Amino acid sequence: MPDLYNKQKTDVRYYCRIILILVADALSVVAAHLLSLLVRFDFKYREIPQIYTDNILYMLPIATLTTLAVYYVFRLYHSIWRFASLTEVYRIIGAYFVIAILLFTENRIERINLPRSCMFMGIILNLIFCMGIRFSYRIFRGSVFRINPKDRELIERANVMIIGAGAAGRELITDLKLDKRYKVRVIIDDNKTTWGRYLGGIKIGGGRNSITELCEKYDIDRIIFAIPSASDKDRREILNICKETGCKLQTVPGLTQIVSEEVSVSRLRDVNLEDLLERDEVRVNNSEILEAISDKVVMVTGGGGSIGSELCRQIAAANPKLLIIFDIYENNAYDIEQELKRKYPDLKVEALIGSVRNTDRINNVLKQYRPDIIFHAAAHKHVPLMEKSPNEAVKNNIFGTYKTALAAAKYGVKRFLLISTDKAVNPTSFMGASKRVCEMIVQMMNRKSSGTIFAAVRFGNVLGSNGSVIPLFKQQIAEGGPVTVTHKDIVRYFMTIPEAVSLVLQASYYATGGEIFILDMGKPVRIDDMARNLIKLSGYKPDEDIEIVYTGLRPGEKLYEELLMDDEGKEKTANNMIYIGHPIEMNDSEFEEKLRILDEASKKDSAEVKSMVADIVGTYHP
Repeated sequence: MPDLYNKQKTDVRYYCRIILILVADALSVVAAHLLSLLVRFDFKYREIPQIYTDNILYMLPIATLTTLAVYYVFRLYHSIWRFASLTEVYRIIGAYFVIAILLFTENRIERINLPRSCMFMGIILNLIFCMGIRFSYRIFRGSVFRINPKDRELIERANVMIIGAGAAGRELITDLKLDKRYKVRVIIDDNKTTWGRYLGGIKIGGGRNSITELCEKYDIDRIIFAIPSASDKDRREILNICKETGCKLQTVPGLTQIVSEEVSVSRLRDVNLEDLLERDEVRVNNSEILEAISDKVVMVTGGGGSIGSELCRQIAAANPKLLIIFDIYENNAYDIEQELKRKYPDLKVEALIGSVRNTDRINNVLKQYRPDIIFHAAAHKHVPLMEKSPNEAVKNNIFGTYKTALAAAKYGVKRFLLISTDKAVNPTSFMGASKRVCEMIVQMMNRKSSGTIFAAVRFGNVLGSNGSVIPLFKQQIAEGGPVTVTHKDIVRYFMTIPEAVSLVLQASYYATGGEIFILDMGKPVRIDDMARNLIKLSGYKPDEDIEIVYTGLRPGEKLYEELLMDDEGKEKTANNMIYIGHPIEMNDSEFEEKLRILDEASKKDSAEVKSMVADIVGTYHP
C-alpha cells in the first residue's frame, strides 16, 4: 500500500507540473503576439488599425493550439527539465522552425492576417518565453536549494568525490549541485587528457592512483562511483582503493538508468561486498533456461527460503505453466507468492504449506499437481545447530530428500534437482554429512528410475542467505562491535544468491542423470578480510572504531571448504562456470538397508545417528 500511495502521489505531482507548463505555454503565446503587435505600432494602442485588433482575436486561439500541438510532437512535455541541456535547446529550435512555417501559412488567411514583421517578432518572443519557462526550473531549483549564508554554519555538507567524468558523472554533478547536503569537490577519471580540466565547474584531479591523496586534500566524506560501463576488474580495483580511505562509498545502479535519464542522488546505492568479490561475471544462456522451464509445471521445495525464493523469482520470469512454492513456513511462502503475483500478474502460482518429512503430504501434492520439474531446496543448513540436533538433520535433510525423490519417481516428474553444498565434500560437520547422503540418494534414485532424471548442484556460501555471516556482521557493526570471526585463517567460497540460482537453473538443463554439478565459485575469500572490508564500507576503521574478536572454530566447522571429492573427477560443460562430478560407485541394496536402519533410529531420537551416518559416508569422522 505505501508503494501504491507513493506512486499515486508522484503521478499527481507529475500531471500538475504538466498542466502548469501547458497553461504557461498558452499564456506565453498570447503575450508574445500581443506584445509584438504593440511593438510594431510603438506601443500606441490607439494607432493600431481596427482590422489588426479584430484579426488578432481570431489568430490567438489558432496560434496557441498550433504551438501546443507542435510542442507535443517535439516531446517538449516529456523531458526532465532539471537536466535540461543542449539537446532540449535543439528540440525547441526544431519545433519553432515548424511553428514558423505553420503560422506564416495560416497568416495568409484573410481573417487572421497580421503584418509579417509582427508575426516574425511574435515567434521570436515566444521562442524566448518557451526557453525561459523550461530553463527557469533549473534556476528555481538552484535558488530554492541553495544554502542561505545565515544557515551555512548550521548545515554540515558532505564533501563528495565523483569517480568517472562521463555521462553518468555529469548528470550526477548536476543533481548534486541542487542538493544542499552535498558539495562535489573533485572528480577522478583514468583518462589523462581530462586531468586538470573542469566538468560542471568541478576539477578533474587525476586517476585512480590519486584517490587517497585527493581524499585527504579535499577532506572527502563520500565517494560516488559513477562509471556504470566499467569492467568488473576495473570496478573491483577502484572500489578496493576507495574502501581504504574510510569514506562512505556509493555507486550508480547501472547502464539502464543512464539510458532512461534516471541518474540522481535518489538512485544511488551503497557499495557492498558483492562489488568486491574477485570473480568473473556470471553468464548464463537464457534461451536454454527458457526452453527447460517455459510452459512446465515447476515445484520448489523450501520455496520460501533464501535460495528457494530466488529460484521462484527466476523461474517465474521464464513463464512456467504453473509454479508451486512448497514450504513448511507459511509466512515465507506467502511473502514470495505475493511478490510474484505483483510482479507477474499473469503467472499461475500456488503456495502450499507442508513438510518434505511428511510422506502422505508430499505424495498428495505430486499426485494432484504432477510437476514436470522439482528443485529440492528444503533443508536444515545451520552447521552448529545440526551438530546439536543431528536427528532433525536426518529426518529433514536425508529422509525429506528420500521421500520427495521417491514421490517424484512415482508420479512421473521428469527432472529432480537437489540443491547441495560444498560442506558435503569430505564433511567435518553433521550437516555436511547429511547433505552428502542426500547426494548419494539422488544418484541411487537415478539408477533405479528410468523416467526421472535425478541430479544435484553443489556450491558454496551465498551472500545474504539465511544464516549467512554477512547479516550478522552488519548487525554487529550497527551495534558498535565487536565483530566476531571464528578464526583468522578461515576461508569460504562466496557467490551472490541470484548468480548461484541462475547457474542452478542452467545446470538443470544440462542434467542427463546422476551428475553432481559443481559451480565455479571463484577464489575463496578469507572471512577475516570480509569482516574488515564490511567495516571499511560502513565508514569505520577495523580494530580502531570496530574491534574484531576471534572466537575459535565452532563444532563441525573446518578452515576451508572443498567442492570436489578426490574420486569424483571433473568434467567441463558448455558453461565454463559449471563442472560435472561423476557418480561414485556404491552398493544400492546395502545403502538402502542402512537408510532403513537410520530411519528407525532417527525416529527414536537415537544418540547413534552420527556414527550411522559415518558408516554411510566414509569420509565423515564425527
